[in-house]
Amino acid sequence: MPAPIPRQRAVPAAESGQAPAAHRGGTSKEAAPSKEATVDTNAAPTQLTLLLIEDDPGGSTVVPELHDSAGRPIRVRTARNLTEAERLLTDDVHCILLDLALPAPGRAAADGDELAVLKHVLELAPRHAVLALAPSGDAERGAEAVRVGAQDYLFRDELDGRLLSRAIRYAVERKRSDTAERRLAEGRVRAQENRRLERGLLPTPLLDGSPLRFAARYRPGRSRALLGGDFYDVVRTPDGTVHAMIGDVCGHGPDEAALGVELRIAWRALTLAGLCGDELLGTLQQVLEHERADDEIFATLCTVDIAPDGRRAGLCLAGHPSPLIARPGRPAKLLPYDNNGPALGLLPGARWPRMQVELGREWSLMLYTDGLIEGRVGAGMERLGQDGMVEIVRRLLSEGLSGEGLLRAAVNEVRELNGGELTDDVAVLLLDRGA
Repeated sequence: MPAPIPRQRAVPAAESGQAPAAHRGGTSKEAAPSKEATVDTNAAPTQLTLLLIEDDPGGSTVVPELHDSAGRPIRVRTARNLTEAERLLTDDVHCILLDLALPAPGRAAADGDELAVLKHVLELAPRHAVLALAPSGDAERGAEAVRVGAQDYLFRDELDGRLLSRAIRYAVERKRSDTAERRLAEGRVRAQENRRLERGLLPTPLLDGSPLRFAARYRPGRSRALLGGDFYDVVRTPDGTVHAMIGDVCGHGPDEAALGVELRIAWRALTLAGLCGDELLGTLQQVLEHERADDEIFATLCTVDIAPDGRRAGLCLAGHPSPLIARPGRPAKLLPYDNNGPALGLLPGARWPRMQVELGREWSLMLYTDGLIEGRVGAGMERLGQDGMVEIVRRLLSEGLSGEGLLRAAVNEVRELNGGELTDDVAVLLLDRGA
């Protein structure tokens, strides 16, 4: 009967960098020093431990006396079957020496796979170095074992203490190097995914032919490996209307970020198709309901459609903070939010009234997500809030800041008031119309 696979363990000593560093090479007899392997001279020396899994009815071990590169003895544990090996495979084991003649577990034995036992051990111990003990002269089987996943192979009748000790050190270092390379590759893939996700969440605005100036700022929260669910977009339709929106999907994981990308793309497509206001938001709610992974997930949204003459705008709020408007000679203030509708995904059949707003001849309109206003002020529990944000923007405007500089200074000041990185993502969008 096959041995059960144990639950996930802590990182073994062979992978944690505690094992003595050794050179990397091919098979044990041909191994050469690696140019890539490095030795941590500050690491405390750790005694190597070998787990031998062999089927020897006579009870005589095939392992001679072993020593590491410092001359210290290598500890050896012996298991006669896979069930016993699982029990002995603790976190301090650095390397496994597996006799390929060991009977395969369960159904695999009937399949005729000569390396079934090795495959089972690799599944049992995916983060440990494994040496295959091949029948004498069977180099083909040994090479196949390495191809399947073993770090090296040795012949049973050619074992001696020096050869096996060196092979153990090489296998441990090779496993460490392979693990580091795999993690590096995974990090590169994650970075590529982050860049693709960022391009989806933070697109290039389509403002060709518009006199409006655009600026944006995004700052991820401190706990995110991926971007969160904040998103924005700006497009100009053929009739000269400029449409802007900013939104926030609740949560901060990759699923929420992906949903944010879907909502942004859907908004752009629907806007270019001529939808606006309540009709557009109702369709976006349907998209969210179909695409979200959980019924509890919702999204807040703010949309603004600015008339071709730039003096008027329509405003729709779906559970989102109201934009801030600044005009020359008048203090910056929030636009009305009395008719704020519910967030998308909360109420089936909800409606979102479109409010008409007079902008004037010259103005700056700032849209933002709640990460900008939910930071703390000092060491207490007080939040910055919208009033605090308005005061910051008013002062920065009086100092002559505008565009990218205004947004950068505002986000940095909010962060400083919070005493460090904000816990939520921050997205801010600014549209300016000059005289």
